[in-house]
Amino acid sequence: MSEIPPAVNRAHKIELPPEHVVGVPADFASVWHTAESLVIDFLSARGPARVDRDEDGSTVVQDLVVSARIRMPPTHVIELMKALEHQLSTWETETGRRPPLDPLISEF
Repeated sequence: MSEIPPAVNRAHKIELPPEHVVGVPADFASVWHTAESLVIDFLSARGPARVDRDEDGSTVVQDLVVSARIRMPPTHVIELMKALEHQLSTWETETGRRPPLDPLISEF
């Protein structure tokens, strides 16, 4: 019978290139997948939304541009979700605010 190896400590050295310090704006996110990865497109609004009217009613149309695309293996998504939940809970505690449930509401 084989022995279970002892736990190994893990550390990461993260480098943030100067051109990424500011980040990119994102007003929306689109999440989708391929057979090999989950993809998150971060989207920025290109101008104000407009209302298009036709015989089926009114539609709010927002022109968007992808400002960043992230591809990650599905096995890493659970850890990403945990980290997002932790950071959102911390933000809510620190600010006393909650994000709006309606994605069309942009102000808290």
